[in-house]
This record gives sequence, structure tokens and C-alpha cells, in this order.
Amino acid sequence: MKAAVITFPGSNCDRDLASAFEQAGFQVARVWHKDTDLPHGVDVVGVPGGFSFGDYLRCGAIAAQSPIAAAVKSHAVKGGFVLGICNGFQVLTEMGLLPGVLMRNAGLKFACKRVTLRVETTNSPYTNAYGRGQEIEIPIAHHDGNYTIDAEGLGRLQGEDRIAFTYEQNPNGSMADIAGVLSENRRVLGMMPHPERACEPVHGGTDGAGMFRALMGGMALA
Repeated sequence: MKAAVITFPGSNCDRDLASAFEQAGFQVARVWHKDTDLPHGVDVVGVPGGFSFGDYLRCGAIAAQSPIAAAVKSHAVKGGFVLGICNGFQVLTEMGLLPGVLMRNAGLKFACKRVTLRVETTNSPYTNAYGRGQEIEIPIAHHDGNYTIDAEGLGRLQGEDRIAFTYEQNPNGSMADIAGVLSENRRVLGMMPHPERACEPVHGGTDGAGMFRALMGGMALA
């Protein structure tokens, strides 16, 4: 299986994400934001965390207009897998691949710590290695992680079992404690916490590694 990791000016988790994919067995290609095409044969696109374009205008807004954005959207529309983490989640909402927006943290402070997440669904290629209701520890590092969506959209996410993770203790004011959401076809996942920073014992925990192993297995069956 082949993964492509996008790098924007200001990305700072692209190498971590590439390493997490490689550890799970993926062949990884690195893609610069000014490229217009994804490498041939890519199965999953990783949109990493960081501060793309300095978070000017809105977090992820400029990155969503980069030359590579059209190829990422086309990949998703054709049924390809896309994983957006932290700033990558913000980029995916700006691209229109996921609903909702990421607003300034309710406390107006940057949040950087390990948090406990609850796995809300195992019905996705990203989460099927966990148990429903399982609690995992994953780091966060964000200033704009307050997930916001209208009541109709929230009801749709809940009714379609598209909330992937919630916070046990909400660190940012996110609606319904949401930490990650899935697309309608369940092949696009956006989440604020950083599973790529919880893949090796040296990270202080390995709860994030299960996501990348699950994705490898889930794509093979898709």
C-alpha cells in the first residue's frame, strides 16, 4: 500500500506522519504543495499538522487552495482514503471534504498535552483495530481545535455513526466533545489529536499505532 504525505509551508508534522505510515508497512511518497498531481498508485493521502501558511486568514484556508488541493479532492471523490490530522483536519474542512469548522479554542489558549479519547465507532478503516468505547491516550497541540457544526449537521454525524473519537475531558470547547469525524463514505478522517505522535514507546505511548495498522488492513479489504 502506498501513502502520500503533503507538505505545506509551515507544516511541522509531515515527517512524523510519514514515519507512522512507514512503521505500519506503507510505502511513503512525499508531496510538495505546489505539485499538481499525486504519485501514481497512491492509496491514502496524509495531510499533516502544523501551521500551514502561518494560519493566515483561517487555519487551513490558504492550504486548501494550493495546487495539490484539486488532486487531493479528486482522490477523495473517487473513493480514495484521506487522513487529516490537526491542521490537516482544518485543511479538509476548508476543502469541503468534511463538514463543520475548527474555531479558536474556548479558553483562547494553545492546548498541548496528552488527552484521553473515546473510540465512538469501529465501523471505519481507521478505527476497526480498537474496541467501541475503548479509551486511548493521544497528544494534542492546537489553538483552533474547537469543532463547530450546526444542529442539523451534528444530528447527521450522530445518526450516521460518523463521529470517530470524542474527548473524555474536552480541552477546547469542541461541540459534543468531538475530536474526529468521518466522511459519508468513511474513507476520509479528520481529527485534531496526533496519533502519529503516539506510535513508539519513546513517544510515551503507542495507542496511535493501531490506527495506522487498522488502515493498512482496512484498505486491503476495501
